[in-house]
Amino acid sequence: MKKALSTILITAFVVLTTATFGYCEYVATGVSSFPYFHLGCLIIGGLIIISLKHKYQKMYLSEAVGSFALYTCLIALFTAPVIDALRTLVS
Repeated sequence: MKKALSTILITAFVVLTTATFGYCEYVATGVSSFPYFHLGCLIIGGLIIISLKHKYQKMYLSEAVGSFALYTCLIALFTAPVIDALRTLVS
């Protein structure tokens, strides 16, 4: 039961984080330049972390959540709005 509950919790976190990423990118860029590749990478990464959490019982829930949160930040750093903001900040 504990294994199923922790898998459900990490799945909910991945879905909510991915949905938040998609909404924020849609608001920031619009339909014309939506980063579908980044969203796909985020979905695949979430599926991999969920499967690793399900397979290895010694992996803590906080480790899985933390690793996906850091992965989401890494993916968000390489989207067009963030790159444009950094370019404006530097110049």
